[in-house]
Amino acid sequence: MKTTIQEEIDRLRDLIGYHNRRYYVLDDPEISDAEYDRLFQRLLELEKDHPDLVTPDSPTQRVGAEPQEAFTQVRHRLPMLSLENVFGEEGVRDFGARVSRFLGQAGLVQFTVEPKMDGLAVELVYERGRLTVASTRGDGYTGEDVTRNAKTILAIPLELKSMSGERTVPDLLEVRGEIYMETEAFKALNRERVAEGLPPFANPRNAAAGSLRQLDPRITARRPLNMFCYGVGELSDQTFETQYALMLGLQDWGLRVNRPHIRVCDTIEEVIGFCRQFEERRSQFAFEIDGAVIKVNRLDLQARLGEKTRSPRWATAFKFKAVQETTRILKIEVQVGRTGALTPVAHLEPVEVGGVVVRRATLHNQDEITKKDIREGDAVVVQRAGDVIPEVVKAIVSRRTGHEKPYIMPETCPVCGAEVRRREGEAAFRCPNPACPAQVRASLRHFISKGAMDIDGLGDKILGRLLEQGLISDEADIYALTREDLLKLDKIEEKSAANLMQAVQESKHPTLAKFIYALGIRHVGEHVASLLANHFQTLEGFMNAGREELLLIKGIGEEIAESILSYLEEPSHRELIRRLLASGIALEPVVTSRPSPIAGKVFVLTGSMETLTRTEAKERIVRSGGEISSTVGKSTDYLVVGTAPGSKLQKARELGVTIIDEPAFLHLLEASHG
Repeated sequence: MKTTIQEEIDRLRDLIGYHNRRYYVLDDPEISDAEYDRLFQRLLELEKDHPDLVTPDSPTQRVGAEPQEAFTQVRHRLPMLSLENVFGEEGVRDFGARVSRFLGQAGLVQFTVEPKMDGLAVELVYERGRLTVASTRGDGYTGEDVTRNAKTILAIPLELKSMSGERTVPDLLEVRGEIYMETEAFKALNRERVAEGLPPFANPRNAAAGSLRQLDPRITARRPLNMFCYGVGELSDQTFETQYALMLGLQDWGLRVNRPHIRVCDTIEEVIGFCRQFEERRSQFAFEIDGAVIKVNRLDLQARLGEKTRSPRWATAFKFKAVQETTRILKIEVQVGRTGALTPVAHLEPVEVGGVVVRRATLHNQDEITKKDIREGDAVVVQRAGDVIPEVVKAIVSRRTGHEKPYIMPETCPVCGAEVRRREGEAAFRCPNPACPAQVRASLRHFISKGAMDIDGLGDKILGRLLEQGLISDEADIYALTREDLLKLDKIEEKSAANLMQAVQESKHPTLAKFIYALGIRHVGEHVASLLANHFQTLEGFMNAGREELLLIKGIGEEIAESILSYLEEPSHRELIRRLLASGIALEPVVTSRPSPIAGKVFVLTGSMETLTRTEAKERIVRSGGEISSTVGKSTDYLVVGTAPGSKLQKARELGVTIIDEPAFLHLLEASHG
């Protein structure tokens, strides 16, 4: 029996070592974090049950992986330990109970909770206030010297100074933190890489790690890196009573801490409440987080608790439900959307991602399949974030057996049989048949959706049955339905039919913007529909739009203008609009009481706001006629600065962009009736 256990331990150590190198050294992980966690937990369990088999070189006794030989090695004065993970509320309670038992202070221990950044851990050494060395975590004891690269990151001060004048700068400070990349900056970087013919980064963590660990600091300087500090190693001449006070001290010296999202909790149940909040709001953060870090707040209690070989006893990481997982592609099929675009979809072995069982994931288009070399039968990493459609991130090539099959898009529409076409410069293959049943159904789904006509209760299943029985064939037919028509459908009762008829009637008074969006014109989303409504004011004005007038609208270019004109020039589309109006649809008038000071202005957001989420702020800007950008440039009119702003602030100052704080931003919104 011992031999079997030893063999499993050896296999796990080799496998974890391999994946550590993929993750830490190559910045190219092959498996999801959740799968890695399962491997590590299994090894921990085996070594706990068989302590005589634990060896000093086991991954459980170390942190990370060996540093790259291309960098000079730096020895940490104090080890940069990793954190133990807990995966549920009971795990948090168990952590609290262990701390209380060890200290003999049940119910009297205070904790801090903060988001767990998904980035690259580093240590910055300041001697007499000046940055002298920056290094990666490495194996926890020895890291890689990235000082020249770190000095290019605007969020890292080269010299410490007390902002309040109340604290002297220490002779020696080793501050630990996380280098990361904001989500929008990551997307912009990937767009640039694709345009240059370079492979995109898989996620912001890989992008941050790859950017910091460049041999040429000039490349790092061009990457939008940021940093939050979360703790210290050696610290001379200074004393703090609590973890929270320490964070305030670091901030006073000019170091960036995640102060808006650090919570001090008096009970472990309060800790759990904030962990839940962070998980529910994870998609609203400007950066990716994969959990929450829980620490004992009093530093003297941290010292009493001490450390184990690999992790401190006074802190733990509450891991969120995974947004990435590993599974296998069973087959690939295409779906036909409302614009005729053929989208390849991977049918997967069911896997739970972020608390939801995922069976399908988008592959976007043929170019994406080819670029990622994704095949039927491949083991793959799938990703799901918030309400975003699950997607296949990468194929795990090392697991191929030789039976995997490359996928090629069909030459004909799988629904109507029409020959598919691909316009020059476009990634999508399209079915050219507007009467294709798949396009008709998708158009109807869009028309009744919340952002469009918002017909509550008319779901995809009922739409399908109405189409199958010939009760509707287009959007206008919805308004000709009767209660008797609905009662003909299976499983539709009297009350449900009455409620649905009421919802249809209530949808007859949309705004002009919602109506334009509901038409499903290609490239016309909710934002562009708002621009069109604000400009033309009436449906008649929009329907008589000319190319030159469309191009005068800020935010509408040649491609969007061409799409709008093509739609309006099609007689069947004009006839559909006529029938919709004849059915009783009456548009709400566009409010023109006074011009909005926000209209046409370009806004960039940085940092966290206290009164609005980032999503709410963007929605109010758009409703007031403004525009959103993810990057600061010459066309930016306003940079809205919340707490803990990023590198966008410095860029805005360099370009002379108007910088406003949250109260000024709210005043602008109020003046715009946003």
